[in-house]
Amino acid sequence: ARERQRWYPDSPILALGDEDVKALERIFESFLWESRLVVLLAVVASLAAAFAMFFMASVDAVYMIGHLLHYASPDLSAEARVALRAETVTHVVEIVDGYLLATVLLIFALGLYELFISKIERAQAAENSSQVLLINNLDDLKSRLAKVVLMILVVRYFEHALGMSFTSALDLLQFAAGIALLGLALYLSHLGDKSHPD
Repeated sequence: ARERQRWYPDSPILALGDEDVKALERIFESFLWESRLVVLLAVVASLAAAFAMFFMASVDAVYMIGHLLHYASPDLSAEARVALRAETVTHVVEIVDGYLLATVLLIFALGLYELFISKIERAQAAENSSQVLLINNLDDLKSRLAKVVLMILVVRYFEHALGMSFTSALDLLQFAAGIALLGLALYLSHLGDKSHPD
């Protein structure tokens, strides 16, 4: 108290004793600690978005299978069958893309909860729980999200590759370069897994 009076002679805090200051400090630190609960908003929103993406991808899958039943029809011409096959492959890629995005949101929600709120006891206690969903630090969360985002990029590239038309050798070269870069990214990701085992 004397030290505070020497440095801050006009401060209203001087009227408080050491015990009062410590009590205020405890209250403020408690407020700071509980403020982490705001992360629950991001967790709930990410879960809701993940459920929405799972629902949309599942509905797309049901409709795709329904349209695919016409593939065996004898009335379908060869050209129409080829077009239906190409359209189906594109839809499959879009469905996989939707599921992967939903997975990113789910991992993000679980990771935020485990990092800022509390460890999920059921996940820790389960013997057959997936290690992908166990997040210990921000690096774990970043690594898991990066892997899934990389898979989304691979699927997206495949989706665009299905619709590409090659008119020159340069187009084919650029396509091959894209594949090589994706392979390099997957290889570097695999190297990262070896150097930082889970």
